[in-house]
Amino acid sequence: MIVANVLAQASLWKAAGMIATIVITSSTGEVLTAAAMKSMGDLDDIRAKSGLGGAIKAVVTSPLFVGGIFFMAVAFFSLLFALNHMNLSLVGPAAASLTLVTNTVAAQLFLREKVDRRRWTAAVLVCVGVYFLAH
Repeated sequence: MIVANVLAQASLWKAAGMIATIVITSSTGEVLTAAAMKSMGDLDDIRAKSGLGGAIKAVVTSPLFVGGIFFMAVAFFSLLFALNHMNLSLVGPAAASLTLVTNTVAAQLFLREKVDRRRWTAAVLVCVGVYFLAH
């Protein structure tokens, strides 16, 4: 009985680690990509001045954008790894909803976006929903 409890605890921590990896890398990628797009200015102005090639070059040569794509790729492959070991009915909703929460926090902390009470309420309700999903 004790061994079964220890194995269940290890499996729980493994699942939490996989979901946390997806959430953290996905949010990091999205924050970096958003920061890149905000830092380069209006793409229509860049396109008007340098053409479509200049706008594409401005995006793909941004280190923030490249970093964002890297973290999004890590999140994608982490999702594939998690789906190989856990049920979609847990991984999909948990990763998507917790990413919403971390994106809300990161947007306010790193991008200085104003997050209103309604979004915070939604983030708290998402956490409650994930709790019910996991139990």
